[in-house]
Amino acid sequence: MKLKAIAVAAVTSFVAMGLSAGAQALDQKPVLTLDMANKIIEACIAKAAAEGWRPVNVAVYDDGGNLKAFQRMDNAFLGSIQVAQLKGHSSTMFPFPTRVFAELAYGTDGNPGRIPGIAEVPGIAAFAGGVPIMTPDGHQLGGVGVCGASSDEDEQCAEAGIEAIAGMMQ
Repeated sequence: MKLKAIAVAAVTSFVAMGLSAGAQALDQKPVLTLDMANKIIEACIAKAAAEGWRPVNVAVYDDGGNLKAFQRMDNAFLGSIQVAQLKGHSSTMFPFPTRVFAELAYGTDGNPGRIPGIAEVPGIAAFAGGVPIMTPDGHQLGGVGVCGASSDEDEQCAEAGIEAIAGMMQ
């Protein structure tokens, strides 16, 4: 009986240590919080308004490709809702801005794109305005997509949003 009690105590202790280590590892994974997502949106909208650009839609995704937050400025194009979401999701699934897809599809500086068919892949936004949210040490927290102004302006809004949370990222 005494041996059984010792074995149970040992197993319980081992499991508790394992759970504690697992919880500690989970705590160390950087996460995009709702507060961060809302600050990104606020900064995107502030940038568009300050520059006098067309109203924008802003979609923020977490690292699992799930919509974390969304906002549409007054009078932003309704059709741009879906495009902002597509840009945000695309930049979450790949660790680079959606501008890269545009360059691969359509080329740059008068040169043809190296992969023109990439623009036809469902779920890929082949124009600027989607930017991944990356920590300084290279962990991807998600992505942000902006649509409503020009693609270049959308991208600048997204970058302003990410800059707004730079101090919050680990």
